[in-house]
Formats: sequence, C-alpha cells, structure tokens
Amino acid sequence: QVQLVESGGGLVQAGGSLRLSCAASGRAFSSYAMGWFRQAPGKEREFVARISWYGGNTYYADSVKGRFTIFRDNAKNTVYLQMNSLKPEDTAVYYCAADPPPYGLDKDKPTQYQYWGQGTQVTVSS
Repeated sequence: QVQLVESGGGLVQAGGSLRLSCAASGRAFSSYAMGWFRQAPGKEREFVARISWYGGNTYYADSVKGRFTIFRDNAKNTVYLQMNSLKPEDTAVYYCAADPPPYGLDKDKPTQYQYWGQGTQVTVSS
C-alpha cells in the first residue's frame, strides 16, 4: 500500500508556471512507475505524463509536450510535474498515480494505475 499526496497547485495567469509535487509513503516508491493525470469539470480524467521507475523514460500527452516536464527524486519519494507556458485549457484537478510492477502497456489509461492521490487544483486565468 502506498499513499500519495499532491501539492503545488494554485491560480496562475496564462503563460505562467507551476510545479506540482507528489510525495509518496512507503519504501516501494522507487519501483513504481508514476503518472500525472488531470480532470476538468464535466470531462473524463486524461493522461498528462508518465515516468519510469528509474526516471529514464518519460511519456507525455501531445497537449502538454514541450511545456510540461515530469521528473522524480527517489531519495525523497517524490515525483514532480513542472508546468510552463500554462494555458487556460490546462485548468483541472491534477492527480498523481502509481503503477507498481509488473508494468502494463496502457501507460495513458487510468486503469493502469493502482494508487491515486487526492488531487490538487490548477487554475489558469486568461
């Protein structure tokens, strides 16, 4: 069992930046692939980014590629999402999620992830 706690959300103007953090409990964090998802009101939860357990492989949704960066610090049991050049359409609740081994193939599907945080609100004003 692992618990995930997101932080770093807030209100920012378009073009601005935010860094989200997701702190995990438990010693197994370094073996988990980690993902970020987001959900806007009235919309389904959508994939944002994923990072492998060792940080060597990353994957991004086309909508955030080139603007967002996912990275992790296994010594601190934390995964981050650096968000630059934010747009109003990035407004959503952002969730981090853990995918323990054995890792599946559906990297962008919420069902692939076993553990979820409570979410943090990101609001981008125009």
